[in-house]
Amino acid sequence: MLSLITDLLWSKVLIAVLIGIGIWFTVATRFVQFRYFGNMFGILTAKHHEADGKHLSSFQALILSVAGRVGGGNIAGVAVAITIGGPGAIFWMWVVGLMGMATSFVECMLAQTYKTAEKDGTFRGGPAFYIERGLGKNWKWLSVLYSILLLATFGIAFTTLQSYSVATSLEDAFGIQPYYSGIGMALIVGLIIFGGVKRIAQVAEVLVPIMAGGYLLIALIVLAMNLSAIPDTLIMIVKSAFGLEPAFGGGIGAAILMGVKRGLFSNEAGLGSAPNVAAVAYIPHPANQGIVQAFSVFIDTIVLCTCTALIILLGSAYDPSSTDTIQGVALTQASLATHMGDYGRMFVSIALLLFGFSTILYNYYLGENSVSYLTKSDNHGFYMNAFRVIIICLCCTGAILDLGTVFAFADLSMGLLALVNLFALALLFKVAKRVMKDFDGQRKQGNKTPTFEANRFADLDLDQESWPNSEKPHSTNHQ
Repeated sequence: MLSLITDLLWSKVLIAVLIGIGIWFTVATRFVQFRYFGNMFGILTAKHHEADGKHLSSFQALILSVAGRVGGGNIAGVAVAITIGGPGAIFWMWVVGLMGMATSFVECMLAQTYKTAEKDGTFRGGPAFYIERGLGKNWKWLSVLYSILLLATFGIAFTTLQSYSVATSLEDAFGIQPYYSGIGMALIVGLIIFGGVKRIAQVAEVLVPIMAGGYLLIALIVLAMNLSAIPDTLIMIVKSAFGLEPAFGGGIGAAILMGVKRGLFSNEAGLGSAPNVAAVAYIPHPANQGIVQAFSVFIDTIVLCTCTALIILLGSAYDPSSTDTIQGVALTQASLATHMGDYGRMFVSIALLLFGFSTILYNYYLGENSVSYLTKSDNHGFYMNAFRVIIICLCCTGAILDLGTVFAFADLSMGLLALVNLFALALLFKVAKRVMKDFDGQRKQGNKTPTFEANRFADLDLDQESWPNSEKPHSTNHQ
C-alpha cells in the first residue's frame, strides 16, 4: 500500500504539479533564472555579512545547500534514469532543472523575506516560517505539519539512509565493516553538530568544493579523452528524448518519466528543503539569495548530472540492447573504469562517501530547524540536545540496518512535503512577485546592490530584527 501511494504521488501528481509550478514561476518572473544568471557570481563574492562572525554569507549558505543537493542522485540517480529511461531522460532532467531554478528562486527569496532573528545572532527560516507569517495564524497547522514532515524525512529517514550509503560505500571500496564506519561517523558528526550551524557551514565550506570540484575534474578529464565523441553523444540525448533515436525507439514515455523524477529527486527544487538553509544568510535583499539558490540547482542538475551522464554514455559499460546491463552506482563505477581503470571504481566510492557525509550534515540542519520551530519553549535547549543525540545514534544504527521500509517511507513523506510547500508557494506568489519587483526596480534605477526596506512592506508580518537597517534610505555605506 505504501509503495502504491508513493508510485501514484511521484509518477503522476508531483510530476504535473512541479512542472506546472516551474513553468508558471518561470513565465511570471520573466525568466528570472536567466535574467540574473550573470549576477549570481557577483552576489556570491560580495561581502554582505557582518564582520563580527555571527552571520553566514551568501556563499556559505549556497555551499550548505549544495552539500544537500549534490549526492547520490548525481551518481546513482543519473545511472538509474539512463538505464530505465534511456539517454533521453537526461534531456528531461535538464528541462526540470532549468524550470526548477525559478521555483527555487521563489521559495528561497520567501525564506529570506520571512526569516527570524535568533538570540545568538543567527537566523532561522524556511517553509514553516513563511507559511505561518505569510499566510497567517489560521495556517499554523500547515506550518506544523510541514515541520513534522521535514523532521521525519530529512532529519530522521534520510540521515539513516545516508549513513547506510556511506557505510556500504566504505565496505565496497576498502573492506571496512559497517559497524566500524557507523561508530566513526557518529563521532565525527557529533563533534560537528554540537557546534551549531556556523560549524556545519565551516565544514561544508571546505568539504563541498573539494568533493564537487574533484568530481568535476575527473569528468573533465574523461571528456577531454573523448572530445570528438561528445557532439554525437549530445545529439543522441536530444534525439532519444523525443523517440527519434532508433536504439531507444518507443521509450519517450519512460524518458520523460525517469528524467523528471530523477531530476526532482536530485535538485530538490520545490521540496522546501533549501529555503531552510537560504534563510540563514545575511544579505541586503531577499532576492539575492533567491538568485544564488537558483544557481545551486544549476550546479546540481545542469553541471554535475550532465558530467555523470557523459561518463556513462561515453563509456562501454552501458549497453541499451542488453537486458543484463548493470544499474545504479555500479553502472557509474563500471563506466568510469572503462575510461580510467580500477582507479575509476575507487574514485566513485570515495565521492559517494564524501557526498553522503556532507548530506548527513545538511539533513541534520533541516531537522534542527524543525525542532527549533516546534519547540519554542523554555526547554528548547533540552529538545535540541536530545535531537543531536538521536542523530548520533542514527549514524551508528543506519550503517547496519536493513532499510527497505525506511526508503519507502522517505519517498512518501518527501512527496507529501513537496505538496505542502508547493501549495504554500502558490498562495504566497503575489508576495514573492512584490519582493522581486522591488529588487528589479532598484536595479533599473542604477542601484547595483538593492537594499530591502521592511517598512515598505508594512502589511507583511516581517521580523524587524532580521532587517535592522530597514528604515534607512539606500546609502553607499549600507551597500
